[in-house]
Amino acid sequence: MYDEIRAFDALIARLREQFPSLIDLSTGRVERLLEQLGRPQDRMGPVIHVAGTNGKGSTCAFLRAIGEAAGLRVHVLTSPHLVRFAERIRIAGTLVSEPELRELIDQVIAVNAGQEISFNEMLTVIAFEAFGRQPADLCVIEVGLGGRFDSSNVFPAPAVSVITPVDYDHLEMLGPELTKIAWEKAGIIKAGRPAIVARQRPEAAQVIEAEAEALSAPVWMMGREIDAWEERGRLVVQTPDRLLDLPAPSLGGRHQVENAGLAVAAAVRFAGERIDDQAMAGISNAVWPARFQRLTTGPIGAPAKARGAELWLDGAHNPHGALALAETAQRMAARDPRPLTLIVAMYGRKDPQGFFQAVAALGARIITTTFESATAMTPAALADAAVEVGLQAEPAEDVQAALDLALAAKGPAPRIIICGGLHFAGEVLALSPETWPT
Repeated sequence: MYDEIRAFDALIARLREQFPSLIDLSTGRVERLLEQLGRPQDRMGPVIHVAGTNGKGSTCAFLRAIGEAAGLRVHVLTSPHLVRFAERIRIAGTLVSEPELRELIDQVIAVNAGQEISFNEMLTVIAFEAFGRQPADLCVIEVGLGGRFDSSNVFPAPAVSVITPVDYDHLEMLGPELTKIAWEKAGIIKAGRPAIVARQRPEAAQVIEAEAEALSAPVWMMGREIDAWEERGRLVVQTPDRLLDLPAPSLGGRHQVENAGLAVAAAVRFAGERIDDQAMAGISNAVWPARFQRLTTGPIGAPAKARGAELWLDGAHNPHGALALAETAQRMAARDPRPLTLIVAMYGRKDPQGFFQAVAALGARIITTTFESATAMTPAALADAAVEVGLQAEPAEDVQAALDLALAAKGPAPRIIICGGLHFAGEVLALSPETWPT
């Protein structure tokens, strides 16, 4: 829907036509093409490289906000995009322009000269070429998938490596054991370079620390060398030599306290006192769509607002993310009790039973739906998955129909959370230019 007014779709469609869309966990082809382009990754500026299962994008958003508050020129690469491809490549605070993207694609395709390379690898090279043309004070690079063999893992000496919480996801490529997934994520740690690591399950932490020890990489582990907690509505971050009392993160949920703490610790490790407490307070201005984002406009948000309902959009799509969603919903309910409805859609390769088990204690009404993808679960199949864990669920043909069902409920105006994945969230945001990420 609305593909005709997503300005970059035609350009990206061109890449998809020429290069396979399958994810290839290797770096050889990327390194070959970057070498042919004159190694733009060496001209980009210092890099903070971020891997993990959940919280990567939010941590990148906080890092960007801190860097910009400090007056730094910050480039950012994230994925996936929600509505427009340009969201992935941010150059000094501005989304890559269509003319520049067109020229970059032409150049990279020409230099590649028909050699084998995947779609995702091409996107990474295009971003690095864009960043190399305009060096930054800081480049925040989010891993696309895994870490060790991700196409972004071409920096021998990143300024800082960051690993957010590791959990079960993309098992068909990274798993199935949590230790294997952690080994993949730990692949971004480099010899002698500092690493900031979120709280982990013991088996994941052991793998990450072993990797760091083998590479003589100094580690700050959340809950050990560093910590972050909420106190009197503010964020307190402790590092080995600094205690920061900061405004609350702009992104909601207790898990965002941890993500913001990781970003602050990474900024301290990156720049020390050169980034002062006032700049660290930039976490209160971070923007990251589809992470407990309130919707009040457009064909989805406006009807909810008119009914007096709260409507939230969140990209949670696996059990770990669902637990974070459940905790945030419980905290909302403690402040403002309302009937709760979850509108859920997700890919068939995900773990719907694990997702529903994680939110079961909320006692929410469950409405299942779907989105435009050949691999999305049908509403009926997703509802069956909820029933398998003891919940009741009702299917709806699309998100608009699901919202109509939720708003038609008698009684107090509900709190509605649309969730299940970022592709689904992007489809919701794409319904109106009012809600496009900028």
